[in-house]
Amino acid sequence: MRGVDLAIYADVLCAEASSLEARAERARSRLRQAAIERRARAALSEVAAQRLEALGLIGGIDEAAARAELRELEAGLEALEELQSFVERELSAA
Repeated sequence: MRGVDLAIYADVLCAEASSLEARAERARSRLRQAAIERRARAALSEVAAQRLEALGLIGGIDEAAARAELRELEAGLEALEELQSFVERELSAA
């Protein structure tokens, strides 16, 4: 395998890792937002909470789905790190 091909592939994998990490951070952010909304809901009047929910300003986060997405993204990142390590070893040997 040519070193230049490995280097290009390594760059592609790096970009993919960045993309996956950004998606994982967005999922973490949604989970943090859901936690804030749960605490706020306890402090709000029932009427205010219902109005905010009707406007789509609170309660729009499916926590189970966000957790599942985060687990999947983290597993994908782990697998991608293994592939990156392999490509880096191959690149060093080339």
